[in-house]
This record gives sequence, structure tokens and C-alpha cells, in this order.
Amino acid sequence: MSPVLIVLLVIIVILIIGLVVLTILGKRAQKRQEEQQAQMESMKQSISMLVIDKKRMKINEAGLPSAVLENTPKLLRRSKLPILKVKIGPQIMNLVCDEKIFDSVPVKKEVKADVSGIYVISVKGIRGGNVQKEEKKKGFWKDLIAKAQEKAGATQVK
Repeated sequence: MSPVLIVLLVIIVILIIGLVVLTILGKRAQKRQEEQQAQMESMKQSISMLVIDKKRMKINEAGLPSAVLENTPKLLRRSKLPILKVKIGPQIMNLVCDEKIFDSVPVKKEVKADVSGIYVISVKGIRGGNVQKEEKKKGFWKDLIAKAQEKAGATQVK
């Protein structure tokens, strides 16, 4: 057998082994995540709160309790988390927000939220409706292009 064929076979075998290992680890991680999600759902409470501010901060700068800092993995301590500064009754707290709902959380508004410990799972408007996602400004050039396309579409219809 030629050396090129041997090298290709070795690379293919290594890739297949890597794929099998990644699928096994992926299934374990998915199972662990489902268990954590079920535990959070069982522990959630519905709380009315005023959202003062929302930011992405490092976990050691967020002002979370020291027990949370001690239990986080070292790699996660450097990454930025979505943090909400909220007022619940007379107390002002910092809570960790779910990444999926962070953009839809309104600032300086009272909301009803499902909270599990210090983790905000979902947010609804205080009157029971869902919170509308705030639209970001497109920017000058994107807005100009959108207006030009609207004009072009309007002239073609006539």
C-alpha cells in the first residue's frame, strides 16, 4: 500500500472516532440540560418586578452572591452573562437572565417574570400580555436603501 493511502485511512479512522465521541458527549450534555431545565421549571416562581437596567457583564463584576461565584467553572467566570438589575418590592437585586429572552426584556418597566433562584426564565407584561421586542434602528444607509426599494416597488406597481 502506498503511504498516501495509509495516511488517508488513518485520518478517516481518527475522524470517525472523533465523531462517535462527540455524539456520545452531545447526548450526555443534552440529557443533563433537560434535567436542569425540568428542575428549574419545578422551582420557578412568578414575581412582579421593575427592571431598572440590563447589561452583559462578567460574573465577578455583576454583584452576584459569593456562593454563585464559587460554584461557577473557571472558564465561565471570564465570559459575559446577561444581567438584569431589578427592584422587587423594596429590594434591588441583580439577576441572571436567559439568553433567549434578554433582548425582549423592557428597561424601566414593570413586568411579571418567572424566576428560579437568581435566574429569570421568562418575562411577561404586567397586564398579562407578552412583552414586545424593541426594534433597533437600522442605521442611515440601511434605512436609505429600504426607502429606495419601497419607491422602486411602488413605481413598478403603477
